Amino acid sequence: MKKLIFGLIVLAFMVSSCNETIEKEVKIVEDTLAVAPRDGVFYHISSGPDDPHKVVMALKQAVMMAEDKDVLIYFDIKGIEVVLNDAQDVSYPTFPTSKESLKQLMDKGVTIFACPACLKAAGKSEADLMPGVKLAEKEMFFNFTKGRILTLDY
Repeated sequence: MKKLIFGLIVLAFMVSSCNETIEKEVKIVEDTLAVAPRDGVFYHISSGPDDPHKVVMALKQAVMMAEDKDVLIYFDIKGIEVVLNDAQDVSYPTFPTSKESLKQLMDKGVTIFACPACLKAAGKSEADLMPGVKLAEKEMFFNFTKGRILTLDY
């Protein structure tokens, strides 16, 4: 009988100790999550209206990622044609159009950049960009997020 009582006391102590350990570990995880920076996703879009699937796929993903990640979008080469004032609304089956996605991204406060050299090579200027699209600033490529940066090229 003494062994049974001793065993129950040891078991009660172990359960109590495990609960304290679990509570401490949960607190550590909660504290870590509270201060962990959001990761960022950098979308590099060099495709233009001649490759609509790439353009709208990148924009759809960017909208999705912007829900809980920092997002920056950089248009260059043929991609410049997507963010001009007179740009065609790029579409592809089952995807939102380029203009729909760009509006959603701007509404979320996502930074959208255009390459100044590519704009100039296309015979365009900053005045030719859609409202909300800015000329690229090199420091922003590193400062748009405090977390890790994932880069996706389209």
